[in-house]
Amino acid sequence: MTLLSLFKNTNNSNPHTLIWGADDFLNDYLASSYVKEKKFIDLEHISVDCEADGLDELIASLTESSLFSERKLILIKNPFFLTAKVPKKFQKQIDALQKIFANLQEIEDVVIIVASYEKLDRRKKLTKTILKQFNVVEPQIRSYEVGAITKALIKAEGYTITQSALQLLIERSDQVMDTVLSNYQKLKMAAIDSKITEKLVLQNVDLSLAQNIFAILESALNKNYQEAVDRLDNQLREGTSPIQLLAVFENQLELILIVKILAKRGRSESQIVKELGVHPYRVKLALKNRLTITKLENLLRQAINLEFNYKNGTYHENNFLKLFVLNV
Repeated sequence: MTLLSLFKNTNNSNPHTLIWGADDFLNDYLASSYVKEKKFIDLEHISVDCEADGLDELIASLTESSLFSERKLILIKNPFFLTAKVPKKFQKQIDALQKIFANLQEIEDVVIIVASYEKLDRRKKLTKTILKQFNVVEPQIRSYEVGAITKALIKAEGYTITQSALQLLIERSDQVMDTVLSNYQKLKMAAIDSKITEKLVLQNVDLSLAQNIFAILESALNKNYQEAVDRLDNQLREGTSPIQLLAVFENQLELILIVKILAKRGRSESQIVKELGVHPYRVKLALKNRLTITKLENLLRQAINLEFNYKNGTYHENNFLKLFVLNV
């Protein structure tokens, strides 16, 4: 099973593939996995970075025969010729690429393009040609889809992960796919018999900064004030700024408040997850919180005021943060 099949493909029977999306880390991960598939094992692998190597090098790779095998796999990175900002001095090369890609069926080699851009210039003839001639994959992942995509990706690579381990991995990665993949790489190296357990995640994946800050307010909300103050002191000693702390506090309070308001309006847990685009676990925690909407509104207002007063110089020490935590 190819990892690309986890996402929408315009024509997955076509080996010529364009991976397009703003997330360069995810794009590179998918491309790296794709080029290692068994069907490409006998091909000579060539990588061309259009920005570093130039378009002449790309054209040469696309038109010259391989010295080592009958066919080549050409991985194209940073294809700036698909964007709106292409200097006129490259017109000759653009015309040559247009001829090559318009006749892609005549090329025995396999071409894979990784375009890590938010937008492509669809007005260009060359862009239109490539979108038509290639299998286009857009690996876009919404926050609430991170868990499902991660689980499917891990399974596709031949690993297993328990549900509790998956939940913990997503939490400690702040629901950010790049961070999930980075942490998953650590787990693959540490996994015995390709099994990822909760214990393995605990041992190899640290709490993120946001999670550490999240834990401060969570402890305070649960009335564990000494634990909250200890966590706060640890973060301040490690150099976390009051602005960073307040930003996460505000985000946390705002989420709980919005979840409670939506629940009061009759939204189900799953509806709230999709509407807010956040991880289901965060919604579940928010629904369990016992603070009233009025109390949450007051706390959020206080946090915003504290941030304003810190920025304008009213507060110079960090004690105001402890007072805020103790008054939750």
